Amino acid sequence: MLETSARLLKLLALLQTHRDWTGGELAERLGVTGRTVRRDVDRLRELGYPVHATQGTAGYRLGAGAALPPLLLDDEEAVAVAVGLRSASGGTVAGIEESSLRALTKLEQVLPPRLRHRVQTLRGATLRVNAPGAAVEPDTLMAVAEACTRHERLRFDYRAHSGETTLRQVEPHTLVHFSRHWYLVAWDVDRKDWRTFRADRLTPRIPTGPRFTPREPPEGDVAVYLSRQLSSRAWPSQATVLLHISATEAAPNVWPGMGAIEPVDANSCRLQVGAETPEALVWMITAVDIDFTLLSGPPELVAALRAQAARCTNSLANFPAPPE
Repeated sequence: MLETSARLLKLLALLQTHRDWTGGELAERLGVTGRTVRRDVDRLRELGYPVHATQGTAGYRLGAGAALPPLLLDDEEAVAVAVGLRSASGGTVAGIEESSLRALTKLEQVLPPRLRHRVQTLRGATLRVNAPGAAVEPDTLMAVAEACTRHERLRFDYRAHSGETTLRQVEPHTLVHFSRHWYLVAWDVDRKDWRTFRADRLTPRIPTGPRFTPREPPEGDVAVYLSRQLSSRAWPSQATVLLHISATEAAPNVWPGMGAIEPVDANSCRLQVGAETPEALVWMITAVDIDFTLLSGPPELVAALRAQAARCTNSLANFPAPPE
């Protein structure tokens, strides 16, 4: 009985790799006959696992069923799921905190001691201090994600930062979690241009619209496009500076959402930044800690940079100059 149970678990683990297996391949992996494989497949079906026979190869595939049967996870998968559930319990998707904690409790109860120790060590050594973003209803995320996957036009009521609500019709491209918020990057059908929408401000209308042929992502990369949108174009005060090192070297000094880097040559790159005030721009630019040249910006920024330079110079008035 123990040998049969162990073999069933091994068979289930093979089927969960999301590929088609011939009866001969499974028999070889398990060290049994094809007849034994067929009997074990029947046992899994009796336990609620939807094992489908594949056409033309006399093989098997694990499908989706009406109920969720137990899953087999390897060590790394189990730790990843536990960490993900812990993050989800305090995340930005409304309504899943409690269910995430319930699932985490069930998982930790059955984790082997070595894995439970790894999860607890990671949890004890990390601290989450970022402020939570606006919560999004799970149904909203699912509706948007399904429209992206199916390439179907999406209609929704969108509430702008000013409070004004408009009806939008878009071709959804990608749903992105970026800097504590969920964003939809989509082609706006009426405005004939790419737009970015905060998911917590939209209310989908059903049914979805007709299918469409996906467009190439904006600027060739959705992440680059979104970073540029959030870091500069949405702010009242904007600037472009030339950094005197390569884009590869500058990238570690520019945190996500701060600005968009564009390579110029092997020794320089452009950085676009945006902020509420020129003074905030000065802080952001100098915080990068790289020599720079101002390429464009409002006159107030020039004045603010000069004031900052004078302030730094004056702070050293009582200190002797370093020996040459």
